Amino acid sequence: MSARRLIAVLLALAGVPAGAQTIVTSAGPERVAVTVYRDPRRGPERAPNLGWLDGFALISETRTVTLPAGEADVRFEGVAGGILPQSAIVTGFPDGVVERNRDAYLLSPATLLDRSLGRRVAIRRTSHATGAVVETEAVIRSSANGGIVVRTPAGVEALRCTGLPEGLVYDRVPLGLSARPTLSVRTRSAAPVTATVILSYLAGGFDWQANYIAQLSPDRTRVDLFAWLTLASSDETSFVDADTQAVAGQVNREEAEVPPSEGGPLNLQCWPQATTSDIPQEQFQRMAMRGFVGGEDIIVTGSRIPSPNLMSVSPVTAVSARQENLGDLKLYRIPEPVTVAANSQKQVALLTRPDVRIALLYRQTVMPEAAGEPPLPSTLVLTTHNRAADGLGLPLPAGNLALFGERGGRPLLLGEGTMWDQAVGQDVEIELGDVPGITGQIALTGEDRRWRRYRLTVTNDRDMPVSYQASLFEYPENMRFSGRLGRWRGWPLWAVTIPANSSVTLDYRVKRDPPRRVSPPPRGTRAGP
Repeated sequence: MSARRLIAVLLALAGVPAGAQTIVTSAGPERVAVTVYRDPRRGPERAPNLGWLDGFALISETRTVTLPAGEADVRFEGVAGGILPQSAIVTGFPDGVVERNRDAYLLSPATLLDRSLGRRVAIRRTSHATGAVVETEAVIRSSANGGIVVRTPAGVEALRCTGLPEGLVYDRVPLGLSARPTLSVRTRSAAPVTATVILSYLAGGFDWQANYIAQLSPDRTRVDLFAWLTLASSDETSFVDADTQAVAGQVNREEAEVPPSEGGPLNLQCWPQATTSDIPQEQFQRMAMRGFVGGEDIIVTGSRIPSPNLMSVSPVTAVSARQENLGDLKLYRIPEPVTVAANSQKQVALLTRPDVRIALLYRQTVMPEAAGEPPLPSTLVLTTHNRAADGLGLPLPAGNLALFGERGGRPLLLGEGTMWDQAVGQDVEIELGDVPGITGQIALTGEDRRWRRYRLTVTNDRDMPVSYQASLFEYPENMRFSGRLGRWRGWPLWAVTIPANSSVTLDYRVKRDPPRRVSPPPRGTRAGP
């Protein structure tokens, strides 16, 4: 008898199909690294949408598996639910990988029911009157899409339509269902071996954000700057004690759909047996309170992501992330292991920079069309230079900034603004909101055939002098004014110091029929080069 035939006979005697594959299960990784990339379409003025995170992560897991000789299906359990199977790379198998597949059949109320179609289960019912629990055998005759039909010794009926609390009881989990997201690969090995393999893949449902906190000095010329790195995950898998990094910058990446998982929540709608006229009023009211009237909705939902306080004052001591160059991108490595938990946010220290030199000024965009309107508030702007001489000199990832002052020993919020990615050496400007105490008003003071004359009056109600800038929204060649003006984003800029509790004026002329102007950039948008 040939060896192949002998093996087939032995398999038949053992009750094992000759073509069956050995299944090897890796329950989880020994080590894991998570690198989170921001949503490329989300600007820093918008916080991550915790219900729809559109960033992604590169996950690298180290696992140990014991392989038999020949072919085997290796199941990597506990991968990210948003894994992109086409991105998976597995290294460390002695003879490579034959094929790979994401197992989409996750354990859920719907898949548990669908995979039990035609099988015997038990219906457990509780009596309202006595509290007694009764179990009845039943066979499932319909899928989870809509009402559930079962056959019992009493006949055919729909689940949850008797008016009694009831549910299905399964004796086991059907074959092929997994309680956790799983990636399967088929591999070959010439001999039994224990291998250390590295599984790397991309997964959707992640994002991160920088959140800056600036504490203003009493003389308003410096800030102590601290930043949180806020990691967000909407994935159902937690990565415990992960080596965690965040990448800043724009990554060119093609869109890829995450394969949907089979199943999901169970939605059952039913009207109680009998009509409302057959039910006593008192019982009808109790049923309405329980949700029977108008149809019963039973929905299995996931946990909600909590929203932490992103603007808490910085801690006294914190281990900050280490910044590294990654080609044209910037990588921020967290020096301690971090648990990237499922459906959650986590904040870790990003950077700490004490005694950063800054300047506060008040700015307005002034248009002749506003002549005669009431005084308008100006915008508080924080400016600095991203260089070592001013206390910075490092890449600053995009995010939101909250400026705090102090009064009576307590921190007070002075304003919040948005900062884009800032390279070393760049000038930084962050608009922090309107301030009613520094106002500007423009008036038409006269005109002739060629010119209209305007006067801008700016008032400071503070008990200290302030720096003020007016961006005059008009082409310079269409204007006449005394003195010299600067430039801001191509427009004439009047910069002046307004004394305490005082006002200053600027007189200028504008041609009557100037060329058409383009619209000014909206406040808070990114400045051009």
